[in-house]
Amino acid sequence: MDQHMGVGAKEEDREEKRTVPEITLRPFTISDVDDFMTWATDDRVMRFSRRPTCTTKDECLTHMKDHIMPHPWCRAICIDDDGRPVGLVSVMPAPGADVHRASIGFDVAYDYWGRGVATAAVKKAASAVFEEWPLLERLDAVAEVNNTASQRVLEKAGFQREAVLKSYLVLRGESKDMIMYSLLSSNSLKVEEMNLLDSENNSRWMPGK
Repeated sequence: MDQHMGVGAKEEDREEKRTVPEITLRPFTISDVDDFMTWATDDRVMRFSRRPTCTTKDECLTHMKDHIMPHPWCRAICIDDDGRPVGLVSVMPAPGADVHRASIGFDVAYDYWGRGVATAAVKKAASAVFEEWPLLERLDAVAEVNNTASQRVLEKAGFQREAVLKSYLVLRGESKDMIMYSLLSSNSLKVEEMNLLDSENNSRWMPGK
């Protein structure tokens, strides 16, 4: 599974206070490394991730080359104003013959928490992979029990809470309970409808001071 949910309390506290931004998803390029550093080196973002926090640009470059560039489906989350990445969303197919299942994860730079970026990106990514992978039936996601902001992101994106998994993952050297969420392809039309409503009912987001 992709186990990165880099959104914290600020997202939850401010999510309702701004209109949903216009975002695009695109493949990463190595030239995105400086933008990638803004969240990959930030412990506030990475504290809920299994991936260690990068400390240098070289570490960020290595991670991009070794993990992001060859990833089956990893996209930069870009605000349409300038096209620069402010986060990532990735979908990892289940291993082996389980082609009907995949897992989704996301990171968003701290300065963009609370603006609906993560929710919009998860909705758009879910719609895309269900269309691109016709055999896919289920998207999994897990969020640490104390990561209420990421739980809200998943729920607003249409995911259903299924269960609490005790001592499911080790994060920062500690065994953590995780909440399992899922979105089924049979419900993917609802995600598409939510995307259309976001486009029709929200004015273009402008960054605050």
